[in-house]
Amino acid sequence: MAGSPSRAAGRRLQLPLLCLFLQGATAVLFAVFVRYNHKTDAALWHRGNHSNADNEFYFRYPSFQDVHAMVFVGFGFLMVFLQRYGFSSVGFTFLLAAFALQWSTLVQGFLHSFHSGHIHVGVESMINADFCAGAALISFGAVLGKTGPAQLLLMALLEVVLFGINEFVLLHLLGVRDAGGSMTIHTFGAYFGLVLSRVLYRPQLEKSKHRQGSVYHSDLFAMIGTIFLWIFWPSFNSALTALGAGQHRTALNTYYSLAASTLGTFALSALVGEDGRLDMVHIQNAALAGGVVVGTSSEMMLTPFGALAAGFLAGTVSTLGYKFFTPILESKFKVQDTCGVHNLHGMPGVLGALLGVLVAGLATHEAYGDGLESVFPLIAEGQRSATSQAMLQLFGLFVTLMFASVGGGLGGIILVSCLLDPCALWHWVAPSSMVGAEKPHRSFPTTTRAPAEATLSGLPPRLPVLRGPSSLAGAWRA
Repeated sequence: MAGSPSRAAGRRLQLPLLCLFLQGATAVLFAVFVRYNHKTDAALWHRGNHSNADNEFYFRYPSFQDVHAMVFVGFGFLMVFLQRYGFSSVGFTFLLAAFALQWSTLVQGFLHSFHSGHIHVGVESMINADFCAGAALISFGAVLGKTGPAQLLLMALLEVVLFGINEFVLLHLLGVRDAGGSMTIHTFGAYFGLVLSRVLYRPQLEKSKHRQGSVYHSDLFAMIGTIFLWIFWPSFNSALTALGAGQHRTALNTYYSLAASTLGTFALSALVGEDGRLDMVHIQNAALAGGVVVGTSSEMMLTPFGALAAGFLAGTVSTLGYKFFTPILESKFKVQDTCGVHNLHGMPGVLGALLGVLVAGLATHEAYGDGLESVFPLIAEGQRSATSQAMLQLFGLFVTLMFASVGGGLGGIILVSCLLDPCALWHWVAPSSMVGAEKPHRSFPTTTRAPAEATLSGLPPRLPVLRGPSSLAGAWRA
């Protein structure tokens, strides 16, 4: 009993001290190393005979705004489906992304833009930092509800470094093309989180599976995240592609792929659902798989038909993964994938990498013309054949899986050995004053248990929509 007050004080100080230390260390590193680049610095920009309209800011910042909204609003609200973890889903997303974008600016800066003893930053640095934060949030989705904020910050501290190294190896050493991050963002983030979840697995967590359920309003808020991500995904994939035809083509391919994946998701959800009803889990997640699957190949000459086919395949595979593979992953492999990142980011990311292998292998001067240099510069210069580019694309996938798996395992060992109090485990009901715990305002039945006609807190019943002529083929699963 005597140790209880000291342990409580220790738990209370974990997060403040860690935040202060990380922010202080980051600020010192920024002061020593980070400087504006020539397109941002007042003296350097005006030294040349430039028009303000030529500044890259005006071409890249609209895409940055969309990516930024995806990271903080899209990812944050997508994870609020848990009925007793909504505040923490959005709050921890805010915390994790805010730290990751600062730390990744340093890590990526040392690897990509370090010269004359300084890291030079501009609008592209902001976009790259958001990409890295997105990978960390994907990993967060795999361990949502099993980790506290202090653990998440340590996870990001390691993951951002490995993300930067993996990205450097693929894009600069191997010359892999991955504009929308099917490999570097989605595959890496998903499998890092899955391996981390496996290492953090504890048998007692089985007792808290009932807290994984959602309720009407939590599913509704999660759909806000889905819609934000769906709308802005073309900007995500095209944010850093070559200006002009390349960026235009990337946005177009992503646009069609997302539309096809949505129809594929609705079709498969009704097909495999109980009594032919649509499942909100499928709609919230699998409809986004089209954006993931064309991440690598969207800047290539995929063709609109290819984008539609890839998106439809990704939507169906993701839906089937939620229905059949996720239970196997938990029961056989002891991987508790809270948000189903394996189905939304993992499998579609791998499919996207393989699609990139195929499209890169088909690249010819006739198909790309003078645009070949902006997509495959080494092929255009004669230093590499299309076949060798395809093989390196495939090798890049294996390198990513290796970095993600080893990094996730190492991260899990670090978090376990640090003995940090998670303050968020489903089986442990903490006082409402502690970080990670949430005081429920009212108890609602979960959507996995309530009938379709149930009313919640005076709300109208969940009426079936898109009902088929003679069956429940379009009714929402309650």
